[in-house]
Amino acid sequence: MGLIYPNDLEAWSRWQANAHLLRRAKLKLTSLRTGTQAAEGQEAQQGYLHLGPEAAKLLFVLDSFSPTSLASLLKPAGYLEQLPYAFWAPEDMTSQFLGEGWSVKPCNEFDLELALPQVQQVLALGHYMALGAAAYRFADRRGLRFVTIQHGLHTPYAPPLAPGSHLLAFSQADADFWISGREDISYEVVGSQLFWEAAQKPPLEGVDPQAQPVFLGQMHGAELPRLSYAQAGYRFCKDQQARYRPHPQEKDILSRLTHSLWGKMGIDLDSGEQPLNQVTSPVVSIFSTGVLEAALRGVPSWVYHPNPPTWVTDFWERYGMNQWGQDPTPAPQVPEKAPALAIAHYLEETTV
Repeated sequence: MGLIYPNDLEAWSRWQANAHLLRRAKLKLTSLRTGTQAAEGQEAQQGYLHLGPEAAKLLFVLDSFSPTSLASLLKPAGYLEQLPYAFWAPEDMTSQFLGEGWSVKPCNEFDLELALPQVQQVLALGHYMALGAAAYRFADRRGLRFVTIQHGLHTPYAPPLAPGSHLLAFSQADADFWISGREDISYEVVGSQLFWEAAQKPPLEGVDPQAQPVFLGQMHGAELPRLSYAQAGYRFCKDQQARYRPHPQEKDILSRLTHSLWGKMGIDLDSGEQPLNQVTSPVVSIFSTGVLEAALRGVPSWVYHPNPPTWVTDFWERYGMNQWGQDPTPAPQVPEKAPALAIAHYLEETTV
């Protein structure tokens, strides 16, 4: 099974807009068009351009400063010694991430034309978010290579790759899945920087396989009906006397009412005060990345759903996640070389 929307971003955007009706007012999907120019009547996408002392040959585009975004885009830039680059981001990132030696200015997608005359490649997490979409339009106008760096695990509901783009994937299986039979996409396998960094750390001390399991909530997700997420979480916690840990985005009214009801029904709720990467109790979820992250820390972890759809079991198999009742999920294999370094080497080899 591959992507449900392998090459139609507008269809994916409509699905995303309708997946959570309570969030529709917050979604700004008109900027996700893949055309070579902004939609009629649409203002050019704005961001902050960060320039170094030399004319940039690479443009890294960050739609957010999430850990996965930083690992996929900021870390590779740090390995570039001779190749000048620039960042386009939604906010000024100098004080928090870059330090001295950078100039910053507001810049819309058309200003990029004059500001970056020597850029040869544009790197982003894809063209399905605002700045990534604008950066793809910029790359298309200039005839530049658009490089997508994988930053997370993919379900069939993942957004499609931009036409003619080059993918830097976690694994061969991920590349095959995301490309989904398209012939306009090229790719390299580089691995996951987040997983690689986790694998370099010693296992957590004090791990107790017999401790109360922690179920990682995912009711914020759009891939399954909310009832499916809730039934899986409630049933596991009730049957196994587990503790439910809400996802940080489970803050909407329905999620909060669900948490309150479960508390009255005897379900232990995790306050989330302890960072997830320090949890030493067994970890369980439907298909959260946290299952693999726990396995890398030496924490027993599993996946669970009482009646999983076929795509969920395919997901478990693709990422080597073991179901509750089996042996714990093994830690995913990571390359010897840091993926961020592999990406930097790739950029140095393909940029004049």
